[in-house]
Amino acid sequence: MKIILAGSSHWHAGMHLDAARAAGGEIIGVWDENQQHAEMFARSNSLCSIDRFDDVLAAGADVILLMGHPRSVPERARRIIDAGIPLILEKPAASNTEILSELLELSRRRSAFVSVPFPNRFGPAVTAFRKLQQQGRAGTVAHGHFRIVNGPPERYAQDGVAWMADPEIGGGGALRNLGIHGIDAALDLAAGRLRLTTAYVGNRIHNSPVEDYALLMVEDETGAMFTVEAGYTFASMRPGGDFEWRIVSANATLIDHGDKAISASLDDGAGTELTPEPPATRYRLCMRDTFDRLARNEPATISLNDYVAAMSLIDTAYRKARE
Repeated sequence: MKIILAGSSHWHAGMHLDAARAAGGEIIGVWDENQQHAEMFARSNSLCSIDRFDDVLAAGADVILLMGHPRSVPERARRIIDAGIPLILEKPAASNTEILSELLELSRRRSAFVSVPFPNRFGPAVTAFRKLQQQGRAGTVAHGHFRIVNGPPERYAQDGVAWMADPEIGGGGALRNLGIHGIDAALDLAAGRLRLTTAYVGNRIHNSPVEDYALLMVEDETGAMFTVEAGYTFASMRPGGDFEWRIVSANATLIDHGDKAISASLDDGAGTELTPEPPATRYRLCMRDTFDRLARNEPATISLNDYVAAMSLIDTAYRKARE
């Protein structure tokens, strides 16, 4: 699978490069708005840089992974979709949901393949729970909790993307950037539509224009409850922070803390330590799934539909929190 990494200055570019290589991809080029950065990234990873975005479109890639500034990504995504090239669209891809909805409509008209990386869909707790469902052993979903609390927003300035703390560009703070993964998890597990019952969005620690902590409670049509917690309040600038993916059903409890994961089931009395998966592994699994879907000419597992649904629920949460 021939792939181009378009947007090498994105802070996830290194993980996507690793994921593409682990999935057996052939990286045929690297591009960035900052040509010097693309050349440096390419040299350090024994790759070829591409100078112009027009050349990205003409390079013969099987798929383009697009990353970058939310104000420039949408137009480039449109060009990729119009060119009929499959697209992996990294977040944040737009400053607001309306722009993403326009991209979604275009992708529908063009019958385009657009995959969006939500790598925690491939975490050990979710994977084990899906296997129990396939075996008919999971039982009714009762509740779930999805938490990502990382370090202060200043770390984005250190990564050269200070605009992440500008709500007019990034579209919000911890909820929009980190909480979107928990929202996606709840949407993925929910039966029917989700109803937002509680939304707290606040900033008590950092002098930043975006929120540093958010807590949401949502309920699906069967009464299953999900909480989503997101923050920039972990007391460290190092990568990682406070992470938990918890899924509870009638027959199973699954908990993923990133470096450790467990599964317990009532019907057999089993308690199992699941193989933990660091973020890099999850990106690899996500990329492998995307390559497999493309090879089989199947729709993306995680699509623009999922991205827009998560963004829309976050919009509702911001409005409710202001009431």
